[in-house]
Amino acid sequence: MPAAVRGSVCAMALAVTTVLATSPTAWADIVPGGEGTGSETQVDGNKGDQSVSATAGAVVFDRSKNGSGASVGPVAAATNWTPPACYYAPKYTPEQLQKVKEPVWEAESTGYQWDAAQRDRYVNGKPYKDFNKEKTGEGYWWDSYVTPGREGDPGALDCKKETFWVDTGDDPPADIPQAITPEVLAQLAYAEIRVPTTEVELRPAEATKVNLPTWAWLDATDFKPVSVTASVPLLEVEATTTATPVSVKIDPGTADAETYPASGVCEAANGRIGEPYAHGKADETPPCGVKYLRSSGDGSYQLKATVTWKIHWT
Repeated sequence: MPAAVRGSVCAMALAVTTVLATSPTAWADIVPGGEGTGSETQVDGNKGDQSVSATAGAVVFDRSKNGSGASVGPVAAATNWTPPACYYAPKYTPEQLQKVKEPVWEAESTGYQWDAAQRDRYVNGKPYKDFNKEKTGEGYWWDSYVTPGREGDPGALDCKKETFWVDTGDDPPADIPQAITPEVLAQLAYAEIRVPTTEVELRPAEATKVNLPTWAWLDATDFKPVSVTASVPLLEVEATTTATPVSVKIDPGTADAETYPASGVCEAANGRIGEPYAHGKADETPPCGVKYLRSSGDGSYQLKATVTWKIHWT
């Protein structure tokens, strides 16, 4: 297989709207946080231990360091870095392929011409002889797999190549772009990444006066790096995809507000994003936060926070 390489991509998890309701007296009642991400896709938590599992018998996922809990969801990619809808990987030993093929031929339901062509290909030496039994233990028959969750994707039908043999240690044929590689494994692992919902802590939490700053930060116990490893044990190849929160962007929902910093983007520093509010800091400028300059009257401001996760794989 090709040597492992490194790569990275950025992705974002979108928060649900946080409501800031202000009264005519220029006070803001804050309802912080929320549940959900920008996607409706959810983790299946009803199958017991989800830390290590296999898909289609070829790719094994280690999710022991992934995000967990009822409120996690996938990140929304800022690029098209997604796994293929189908791919090729080891599937059969010579004896296993024989057990799959021969009952089909014996049923004579696929037509003499097709059955004869299949026997020529896998038994009669055109190009393989007797299912390659003489190479038992020296390689595997490769076949197609559909990526879980992509069954309805038109691309799932793109892997139409006949089952083919690859010796252990050799690369698959160059004319098969969907063959499993470290990068494809990284993409498959990326599709399994789950991150917590974007719930920003805001203080003062109950009521804050207009023209006084509100502090914002992310809970460091929830917003930490998560990772998933995808591997093909038969090939002794694996890739680990890691998501690390790097910033949160504060959108106050009105032009009558100032954000801290001015860009509204709070970068991660010292392992956290933003700084927790402490008693006595009400008049200080927070490293991450917002200050509303005008009351919204009987309405409300819609504050939105977007966390950016940096995705890299090894």
